Amino acid sequence: MAFDYGEVRIGVAMCDPDGILASPLPTITNNPRTLNESLTALISEFTPIRIFVGLPVNMSGSAGESAQKAEYFAALLRELFPIEVVLVDERLSTVSAQKRLKEAGVSSKDSKKYIDSMAAVEILEQGLLREQQN
Repeated sequence: MAFDYGEVRIGVAMCDPDGILASPLPTITNNPRTLNESLTALISEFTPIRIFVGLPVNMSGSAGESAQKAEYFAALLRELFPIEVVLVDERLSTVSAQKRLKEAGVSSKDSKKYIDSMAAVEILEQGLLREQQN
């Protein structure tokens, strides 16, 4: 499972048990009052064995405020669930997701609904690829 953390919405993606096909899931709202409940429902439904969280580092490799927020989110996941949480460099994941949506014929207006979860797909694919290489 992978998450693309955002202050308003969190993109979500899941893959099949063999780690071959990554698919977007509906985003979850990043509301402090309901976030833990939403995450618990998601984890209970899909029972992932590993969670990847996108780490939005700058192109220079430095970490900014967004990266700190993603690290905080990863720490929250580690607190809530006994599942390995891995941070994945997500540079250009949104750009790649936008390109995929455009190639699929999704208008730029409609792509706003899907971009966060498609970015999570990119993060998941990067995490799985990294695992295969190790």
